[in-house]
Amino acid sequence: MSLTLAHLSDVHLGPLPPSAAWRNFAPKRIVGSLSWHFKRKQFHDPSIVAKIIADIKASAPDHVALTGDLVNIAALAEFPRAANWLKSFGDPAWISFVPGNHDAYVRMRWERGLVHLAPYMAGEMDIGGTVSSAHIATPFPYVRLRRNVALIGLSSAQPQSLIKAGGKLGLKQLDALAKLLQNLREKGYYRAVMIHHPPLPDLSPPRKALSDAAALRNVLVTEGAELVLHGHNHCGMLTMLESSSGKIPVFGVPSASTNGDGDHEPAAWNHYEISRNSGKWQTNVTIRTWQPKSGGIVTKNHFTLPS
Repeated sequence: MSLTLAHLSDVHLGPLPPSAAWRNFAPKRIVGSLSWHFKRKQFHDPSIVAKIIADIKASAPDHVALTGDLVNIAALAEFPRAANWLKSFGDPAWISFVPGNHDAYVRMRWERGLVHLAPYMAGEMDIGGTVSSAHIATPFPYVRLRRNVALIGLSSAQPQSLIKAGGKLGLKQLDALAKLLQNLREKGYYRAVMIHHPPLPDLSPPRKALSDAAALRNVLVTEGAELVLHGHNHCGMLTMLESSSGKIPVFGVPSASTNGDGDHEPAAWNHYEISRNSGKWQTNVTIRTWQPKSGGIVTKNHFTLPS
């Protein structure tokens, strides 16, 4: 029995609500607002996101993984709007979300921000060792089981200083992940890990990196996984990590809203078809990308991962 999974990231829903940075004043929000108005809004296009979503819906995947940065400066008005956008996209049982650094842009209470997206971060297994915080009160990691696939959501979203865009998991989340990966492997599940920041060292510049990427890499090498999905870098990436149970494909995707101007890759999403073949997992990958010239979504690449 196969399962199909769509992966998109870094939607950066625009435009910013009027006077958002001033209504919810914080120095980092001001800087982020200026960055949006003078740079980012030039290449994040809501109409492109709409085409990406329509293309995903047309392919009718069994599940969707959304790896963070749904909002921009974590202004209070952004979260209800993001929740409404998610609701129009699909049911919480169909979409699994993990937060990114822009979703935790500044320190703010859970009930004022990410609580609006909570149904899309709700786990379905009672697991120990989970961690929560003032800004993300729902426990991480979380697990959702879809047929023979286990989706494992991690939160690397931590409020950062004025010039940083990094993230951190922390020891509790790493320990819980290690136990989960072992347990799910023993039960025969295909393990798909979702995180916003690139999960391995040297995949992002220090200012934007996951601070405990080396520790996460060690967990993955020791316990294995069948797939790791991330965003953050706004570009398509595939890194193969050697682990105790074989090679782990680590996929990053471009922002789902970028128009391809300047140094930014055009918006894209990945489609994974996961099946069991002769006792081994098989993953077929299709990369669908927005084509600036035609304004449509086309297949950029299609391949099967080595089993």
